[in-house]
Parts: sequence; structure tokens; C-alpha cells
Amino acid sequence: MKKTIFIFAGLVLFACKKEAEQDFSKPQVAEKSELMKKVSLFFKSISTIEYAPVPQNKIDLGKKLFFDKALSKNGTISCNSCHNLATFGVDNKSFSLGDTKELGGRNSPSVIYASLHAMQFWDGRAKDVEEQAGGPLLNPVEHSLPSKEFLEKKLRAIPEYQNAFKSVFPNDKEPITFVNITNAIGAFERQLNPTSKFDDYLDGNENAINEQEKKGLTAFVDNGCTTCHSGVAIGGQLMQKFGLYGDYAKLTNSKKIDKGLFDRTKKEGDQFMFKVPSLRNVEKTYPYFHDGSVVSLKEAIKIMGKLQVNKDLSDNDIKDIEAYLKTLTADTDAKYKQ
Repeated sequence: MKKTIFIFAGLVLFACKKEAEQDFSKPQVAEKSELMKKVSLFFKSISTIEYAPVPQNKIDLGKKLFFDKALSKNGTISCNSCHNLATFGVDNKSFSLGDTKELGGRNSPSVIYASLHAMQFWDGRAKDVEEQAGGPLLNPVEHSLPSKEFLEKKLRAIPEYQNAFKSVFPNDKEPITFVNITNAIGAFERQLNPTSKFDDYLDGNENAINEQEKKGLTAFVDNGCTTCHSGVAIGGQLMQKFGLYGDYAKLTNSKKIDKGLFDRTKKEGDQFMFKVPSLRNVEKTYPYFHDGSVVSLKEAIKIMGKLQVNKDLSDNDIKDIEAYLKTLTADTDAKYKQ
């Protein structure tokens, strides 16, 4: 009997020792909350992005081009004029003023996080930020450059650009080409993906967002907003009709009716189809929608509830969703600003 007790006591001590080793030999991972488990089905953190290595001199060249007004015919605007990195990649205007002092026809979306989108422009006509960079340069109302060759000739006459392009594209017989210009700008824009409070939360920090923000996140998911606004960019992945359950202009008070993708394709099914915008930095990138017709974020949430999911969102839900959306605010590193 004594022998049995002794063996049992030894097993208990051994088990306690093993438990102690497990407790202190490696960090303990906290159990994910039900909300975190739920939202991880719809969202991914910025930390999950795998970046292709880009030479620093190419990023530096892209930055110089992004801020240079020489990239407009009359030298009055740069990429940064409409996509101001000091104000979260936008100019906070309904429509932007171009090189010819004319206004563009659609709101200028933020360049921050744009590289995470599946397509570019409100009608999705460009596949990536490199292709997008060339569009405004040749647009007669925006940078108003008459041709690709015009810009190439202009930059080839600048010694600083001669040296920079030769360094970045050493194997090219003629380094200063329109393609290389837009590729360099794209390389710079791909660095503009700052980390937000919500990313911290998605990475496992339950305390990164407060209770009201969690209520807003719950309301955002439960009301079906994730149908379009999900993934790393929280949007930017598909085209969707603006006004699934009504005439958008009646709620936005838009002065002009824009038929979206239809204007490009002339297909009846493409009427009022627009690229779903990313909601990252939405707190700072007002005014909202393709025509910048709404300034208030609360009003934009209310309108989206009615037009896209056919719900009259309560004042509390709107307030909470707004609080959640503000957790998506993140500024770019100062080194990327001029």
C-alpha cells in the first residue's frame, strides 16, 4: 500500500513539473474572443501583406516624380496636388482642379492603400497603381500632357533625372520612358500602407479598440457591410451598383447623374456601377462617393445602409459604426511626405 502511494505521489510531482515547464518555457497565447474569430473571416491585417523587394533608389525616384509639378504641361500640379499625402492622400474637395484650371469629373480617391485594390479609378479601367499613374498624366483636364513623348523629352532635358533613371534602370538603352516613369511612381505608392488600430486588433491585441468601436464593428458585420467592404483593403476589390435599393441622387443630392461604368462600356447592366472604395482612412478622406456629394461620415453611413443593404440604420448603430471606421485611420510615415 505504501509503495502504491509513493508511486502515485511521484506521478503527481512529475505531472506538476511538466505543467510548470509548459507554463514558463513559452509565451501563452490568449484565447481569441468570439468577435475576433468572427471578424477574422472577413478582414486581414496589413501585416499579412507580402512585399516584393524594391530598390530604395527606385522608391526615391518615384517619390520625386510624385511631387514634381514638371509632370504637368504648364507645371502647375503634381500627383500630390490631388492626392495630398499631408491630408491622407486626398485634397478633400468634391472635384480636383487640373493643370488647365478645369475641374475633374469624379472625386479623387486616396492614393494611400491604393496598391491593395484589385483595380483603379471609379470605373476600374486600370489594373494597378502603375497603370493608374499614367492616366491623369495624359488626361486633358488633369495633367494635360499632350503625349507620352512630350513628357519623356521634358524629363530627358533635366540632368538630375538623367542620372536617377540611369541608376534605377541601368540595363535600358533609354532609361527615361513613360513606362519607367509610371513604374517608379507605382513603386513609391506601394510603400503607402500604414498600420491602423484595427490592424493591431486583427493581429491579436483585444485592447487595441474600445467597447464602442467593437459594437460598431459588430454592427458593421451584422448589417452586411462586409459583402463589399472586406479583405485587407476593406473594399477596393469589386464593382458594385451604387443604389441597389433606390436612386442614389435622391439621397446624396448629387447635382449631376453619373452612370459610372456604363459611360465606358455602354452596357445597360453597367449603369451606376462603380468600384467599391476602400474604407481605410475614411474618417479623413471626405467628401464621399464618386462625386464628393456628401461631407458627413454619419450621413454617408446612413445613405449606404439605405441604398446598399435596404436598412434604416438606427442612430446608435450609425454612431457605433462611425466609431469603428475611425479605427481604420492611419497616417503615412513622415519620410514619404515632402
